[in-house]
Amino acid sequence: MHNDPRSHGLWEVTAPPAPPTTALRGHVDVDVAIIGSGYTGMSAGLHLAQQSRSVAILEAKEIGFGGSGRNVGLVNAGLWVMPEDLLTTLGATMGRRVLDLLGNGPREVFDLIAKHDIACEAEPTGTLHCAVGRSGLDNLRERERQWQALGAPVRLMDAGEAARHIGSTAYAGALLDERAGTIQPLAYARGLARAAMDAGVQIHTGTCVTGAQQAGEWWHLRTSGGGSVRARWVIVATNAYTTNMWPELRAELVHLPYFNLATRPLPPRLLETILPKKQGAWDTKEILTSFRLDQAGRMIIGSVGALDRAGRHIHHAWGRRALARIYPQLKDEPFETEWYGSIGMTTDAVPRFHQLAPHVVSISGYNGRGISPGTVFGRVLAELVCGTIGIADMPLPLGPVEPVRTRPVREAFYNVGSAIAHAGTARL
Repeated sequence: MHNDPRSHGLWEVTAPPAPPTTALRGHVDVDVAIIGSGYTGMSAGLHLAQQSRSVAILEAKEIGFGGSGRNVGLVNAGLWVMPEDLLTTLGATMGRRVLDLLGNGPREVFDLIAKHDIACEAEPTGTLHCAVGRSGLDNLRERERQWQALGAPVRLMDAGEAARHIGSTAYAGALLDERAGTIQPLAYARGLARAAMDAGVQIHTGTCVTGAQQAGEWWHLRTSGGGSVRARWVIVATNAYTTNMWPELRAELVHLPYFNLATRPLPPRLLETILPKKQGAWDTKEILTSFRLDQAGRMIIGSVGALDRAGRHIHHAWGRRALARIYPQLKDEPFETEWYGSIGMTTDAVPRFHQLAPHVVSISGYNGRGISPGTVFGRVLAELVCGTIGIADMPLPLGPVEPVRTRPVREAFYNVGSAIAHAGTARL
């Protein structure tokens, strides 16, 4: 995208084309204006249109330009935090709402894919959280206990069973979550856009919102190129890629860089034993390693870091070593594509719900779990706008935007620290 092969890498190469869109040049009146064309914005727009609301989605770049088109493609259930920690953070009532919503989130994603016939390499075969050593196994055992107490279909496998699922003896065990799976993330974003447009949503790409002013019950948005929108509601769905409008959202998110490297399609003899059920995987290290196959059999391995300046060489070299450690038979497989982006992190790994002004709402901060939460929270925002639910019924507490004072330091630490760790590490 935008002539940058490292922005979306493999996903840009293999995704179906985006539906045709144009920049907004004139004026439109709609019930709801949505800023951002990622999972949250597209899901909100689709569900609003299905409730007979007129919608315009305004995207500064291209459909799925942000994290929705760059992530690993793991459709996970829940959040990073353990269930009991979430109940402590949000309280019993709201915590259970989030656990129920996001525990069923992957099913909602896969149902949308089936309903709208979205070609995005959907593999609802589960995910594998892989244990690094005894401490990693202890962590997964506790996750298993907490999720099973809620009735979730998760199961801890010992080293032998995990090795059969992973195709590697590198791990001490793995937690299988049967609710989850994988997709081609940019293809899913584009498919959601097509479904939204079929439902009547207007999508304008290359359209940056440059100003917003409220007059009575209406919001007046000015856009680049001289376009304008008048809407009763505004949904801000820009997450980690927030820029000039409502920049306070950017101030409360710490950017975590994440990259992926992809091989060529592997030969059938290798694919017989490597992730035979096409389950996506990641490990329990703090600077984690993720790995999965795409539909054509390419191995995709990723971790924290940015593929810019010196970091590109360091993370490439780490990728070669990491791939060889997990799958020695792939040590000579070249990487054909690479890409990276930013993850929006909150201080407690829980997303934020804000009312930025009257009838201006936002949910952001997915902490690397954007596919399912973005889809689900987009629907929830649509229900709020339609009046189906109220603020008190939302799954997240309404709160003020609270900037992270140490954000620049943390972001520098993630960028530099990941490079130092990857330059020095020689073990799992």
